Amino acid sequence: MGKSEATKQAITDIALRSFADRGYDATTIRLIAAEAGISVGNAYYYFPTKNHMVQELYVRVQQRHRELAEGRMRGVTDLAERLEIVLLAGLEALAPYHETAPGFLGAAISPVSPVNPLSSESGAARDIVVGLFSDLVTGSTTSIPPFLRERLPELLWLAYLGLALFWVYDASPGQVKTRRLVSRSVALFGTLLPLSRLPFLRGPLTEALDIVREARA
Repeated sequence: MGKSEATKQAITDIALRSFADRGYDATTIRLIAAEAGISVGNAYYYFPTKNHMVQELYVRVQQRHRELAEGRMRGVTDLAERLEIVLLAGLEALAPYHETAPGFLGAAISPVSPVNPLSSESGAARDIVVGLFSDLVTGSTTSIPPFLRERLPELLWLAYLGLALFWVYDASPGQVKTRRLVSRSVALFGTLLPLSRLPFLRGPLTEALDIVREARA
């Protein structure tokens, strides 16, 4: 690793620790530069704004999410079981940031915020997790109607965003309420999935999926 790469790595590591310990608002580029022992101008060279650091955080969290989930899905082919693994792995990857998560939510809630998970700036992290949900689906032997299989990864990702929002406000010890929500929701999903193959439900389900796609466009 070259000197420039090592410096960026050090800044990133300090920033991520600060986000976990101090939160979004209290983490500043000036503070990160001081802890890294570099000038503020040098820190700005690597991260022009704090939001660029947040995007690095998003990517790191989703890389950890993918790493945890991929290992645990090996040998598991049931779709619902794979889904539970992926959702719980996501919560584990997020866990270090639970106490400071509300600050990130405040920064991300605006539809024009660059740290909004739906923004173009968040594309790298989003691609990682949507790709993980795609692997979840393609690696399953569970029968899924073709019209649903194509759209399921993004649909599951949107559900994961909703789960993450619930997790932010979950004050139960170890966020046990969120974990219970995962287990119950996945069980319901596994029960209802076979119904999607019924001909009379295909029309309404397709319309619902079209509505979601249009809302995301």
